[in-house]
Amino acid sequence: MIEFVQLLVNGLSLGSIYALIALGYTMVFGILQLINFAHGDVYMLGAFIGMYTSRALNLGEHPSLGALLLVLAVAMAGCAAMGFLIERIAYRPLRKAPRINLLITAVGVSLFLEFAGQLVFGADPKFFPQIFSIESDFSFGELKINPLQVLVFGISIVLMTILQTIIYKTRIGRAMRAASFSHDLASLMGIPTDRVISFTFMLGSALAGAGGVLVGLIYPKIEPLMGSMMGLKAFVAAVLGGIGNVTGAVVGALILGLAESFLVGYGYPTFRDALAFALLILILILKPTGLFGTKRTEKV
Repeated sequence: MIEFVQLLVNGLSLGSIYALIALGYTMVFGILQLINFAHGDVYMLGAFIGMYTSRALNLGEHPSLGALLLVLAVAMAGCAAMGFLIERIAYRPLRKAPRINLLITAVGVSLFLEFAGQLVFGADPKFFPQIFSIESDFSFGELKINPLQVLVFGISIVLMTILQTIIYKTRIGRAMRAASFSHDLASLMGIPTDRVISFTFMLGSALAGAGGVLVGLIYPKIEPLMGSMMGLKAFVAAVLGGIGNVTGAVVGALILGLAESFLVGYGYPTFRDALAFALLILILILKPTGLFGTKRTEKV
């Protein structure tokens, strides 16, 4: 029972990070019907922005919750700016082009960020400064829980709650939902769809940047190609939940995180990465729209 609870905590912590990245995929797809394959590399940039910010301010010498929140804010702002540039430079000029052009461009942007990251940051792994100190584990009898995992899960929940509030309680959120329904109708209603799309990219990229910092907090080794597999897994989580559905992305990510945690915990660590793609194949065969997705009718 103790092992089960420990694996449950591990899975929720990992799944919450997947959720932060998956939300970017699902929001962009909901508005543009585009799979932004560069999104995982924005997560990588968030980790490196957090690392260099920590080093520049010597936050590793004075770890605290305030230091963590400061690094989170800087990484989210930097990734939001990168998301804006990616949409403005790479995707907006091709918005009326065939979708295959956008897909190829997304792959190209991803490769550019990965190799540019190796050129700028170096190909060797870097160690993320410990900007939040831990004195001891939470102990409940024989059960011991790493406080970092609880903190990561808590911060992720707060960020996802803020996102939910933005989408459903604010004017820009209503504009995002209108644009996801129809760009043309939204424009006729006076909604600046270009600004809404840019904001969506920025919002999703900011969440990915936060995910990069939180991963650096738990797994302090980061490197320029870290976004490749994480991005693919977050994409699988978005598809599992129903891509285009915000709630589905979170649920799919938590399911994937828990499944990976229990698979590793019960003796099959070598199948950890394969699990995500096995789930992707199953969901595409059994329920292509995902757990919360709905069928879309397209006019041709």
